[in-house]
Amino acid sequence: MRTVLIDPHLHTDASYDAEMTPEELLQTAQGVGLDGVVITDHDTVHGARVVAELAPEYDLFAIVGCEVSTADGHLLALGVDSAPEPRRSLDVTAREIREDGGVTVVPHPFQRSRHGARRSVISDVDGIEVYNALTVLNVRNQQAAKFAKQNHYPAYGGSDAHRPTNIGRAVTEVQIPAEASLTPSTILESMRAGRTAAAGRRTSTWQYLTKFVGNARHKRPSFI
Repeated sequence: MRTVLIDPHLHTDASYDAEMTPEELLQTAQGVGLDGVVITDHDTVHGARVVAELAPEYDLFAIVGCEVSTADGHLLALGVDSAPEPRRSLDVTAREIREDGGVTVVPHPFQRSRHGARRSVISDVDGIEVYNALTVLNVRNQQAAKFAKQNHYPAYGGSDAHRPTNIGRAVTEVQIPAEASLTPSTILESMRAGRTAAAGRRTSTWQYLTKFVGNARHKRPSFI
């Protein structure tokens, strides 16, 4: 096996609350030593498709994804062709994503101010984001890690970056066969098999506050 470093929770300016172009995202991802990225804009795959087309120019692979606004909280859909329908229950959304060949990860669980899912609604997903870099006290990450361990869910780390400076602050280490080619399908297959681990560091207090002050200037869609 060999280890591949990816950041599976990234936003381009296709998200209502992000200010990062696809080119800025890829240039920074390359600079911090990532092997690949997953673009998870809010309820759209438009930005992800652009990144996927440009990624080979930066010697990176990119997986099309989406952060879905379910009725029970946010859900990352990795390896999808289109944005899943929002506002449905988390379990129904997750089931359809998996049936279509995607991978489902619950981001920033239990953080209700960030639309994190409650414990009671999380079931039959492929992983839990146990390390979200966009945090100050780290309490929720610790709770997420404990929940994932107790319920035997694979662990994921993600920067949740909306600006270039945060890319790669948290990553997911994916184990793939040593002889396997580095492609989205290979990565997704290893994710489904649970060969993941989380690593990273928290966003500084200043970066955390800057993000939320910036969000206040953007109009949030009513269903997010």
